[in-house]
Amino acid sequence: MHSSWEILDWGDVSMLIILDRDGVINHESVEYVKSSAEWIPIAGSLAAIARLTQGGHRVVVATNQAGVGRGYYSLATLHDIHETLRRRLIAQGGWVEGIYYCPHTPDDQCDCRKPKPGLLQAIARDYPRLFSQAIFIGDSWRDVEAARAAGIQPLLVRTGYGEESLARDTCQSVLAFADLAAAVDYLLQNLHTR
Repeated sequence: MHSSWEILDWGDVSMLIILDRDGVINHESVEYVKSSAEWIPIAGSLAAIARLTQGGHRVVVATNQAGVGRGYYSLATLHDIHETLRRRLIAQGGWVEGIYYCPHTPDDQCDCRKPKPGLLQAIARDYPRLFSQAIFIGDSWRDVEAARAAGIQPLLVRTGYGEESLARDTCQSVLAFADLAAAVDYLLQNLHTR
């Protein structure tokens, strides 16, 4: 993210906001989030997503989930975790339209694991009208590099791996916020919709 970047007024067009999951919406765990009980939202994150959707913006999630490939939890468990996310978000008045995930490990050399842009390219196919102006909010250098490779704007949060990612040269020019709630505050103040 270059410091000269400005959010433009898109009029009646809603924005597509892409969120990483672990470290952005919920607390990161070095031992992986392996069940719905271990999925703990970061304070204010669900309300922040609700504010985006209530403002007419489209929200999707793009997340690496190598724990599936490593056998720490099953796809069924991952879907249960995501259903918990959706239920808790609906209770706050919000919604995510899609959750895109990569179940592979780094050793699999897939195209969908961030920092490669495969997940974001899948989102681009599903949202062709909105994708070119999408914003990707993540907590990792992987999110920044995936966003740049897909040609969209990255933002960072300092939760999760955000602080250590900001120390990397590739992330120092990216706008960073304390957490998702602060990033959404910024977006809603700068995205002008009618």
